[in-house]
Amino acid sequence: MRQRLKLALDSWRNWEVGGLQQAPRVLGRLGGGLSHQSFLVSSGDRPFAVRLTDEDSGADLPGPHVEWQALRLAHEAGLAPAPRYLDTQAGILVCDYLQPDSDGAVTPAALGTLLRRIHQLPDLPASLAVGERCERATSAIRQGQAETWRALQPLAARAAPFIAQLETAGPQATCHNDLLHANRVVSGGRLWAIDWEYAATGPVWFDLAAVCAGDELDTSARRALLENYLQAPVADRDWQRLTLFECGYRYLELLWHLRTHSAPAAASLAEKRERLQHCITLLESG
Repeated sequence: MRQRLKLALDSWRNWEVGGLQQAPRVLGRLGGGLSHQSFLVSSGDRPFAVRLTDEDSGADLPGPHVEWQALRLAHEAGLAPAPRYLDTQAGILVCDYLQPDSDGAVTPAALGTLLRRIHQLPDLPASLAVGERCERATSAIRQGQAETWRALQPLAARAAPFIAQLETAGPQATCHNDLLHANRVVSGGRLWAIDWEYAATGPVWFDLAAVCAGDELDTSARRALLENYLQAPVADRDWQRLTLFECGYRYLELLWHLRTHSAPAAASLAEKRERLQHCITLLESG
């Protein structure tokens, strides 16, 4: 990681930034996940975020060139920081760093507006279908965790007919697909979306469901988000679509948790199963 970070900093003359006079220095670590680590660096008084992505970051991702395209489009629309440098072979992405405001509270209404603006961006290449992502994950679990899969199979069978409906349920557009709390920031009094690695053209209701489920929004907050997104009162069919796509999101969330944790905590696993089961029960009851 140290060598790759040095490689990223040494590339500063190739960054799409005018006026840089010196090599950046590392100010600190911004965090990371299972597939990447991010660092805050500065050249003079210009801060940047440098992300280093692992080679095995996942076949489900649309790819770095799609993310770069998404960042450019979103930055032009005032929704994302400017992308400055991409090295696909080394897994390096550099963007402007947005300093978070001290009071960066985000309302559900603001999230709805941000999602609506994201979905108005020009189309990107299409994402993998949710059903295909689920099938790839279940195939890996069946092969590597046979006993876990046997325990999950009854719930998976109940989810299957609803997962099959997702690709024809509602419109498609450019989506962020991971607009959770860690991937948005209030800076300069504005709400921005960051970390666009899952961005692609796909079902807009999956994007909406990911935020509602990921933020654990209650009914009132969901209504505020949807009304600002739809620019209209929320109809029964809107609630039904949200529940349907939340089922898909919850199922993927559970499968991802099983794939990335060889021995997931029982409490966490039970919680994710219960949330998925709740969605399925709502859908089964009509």
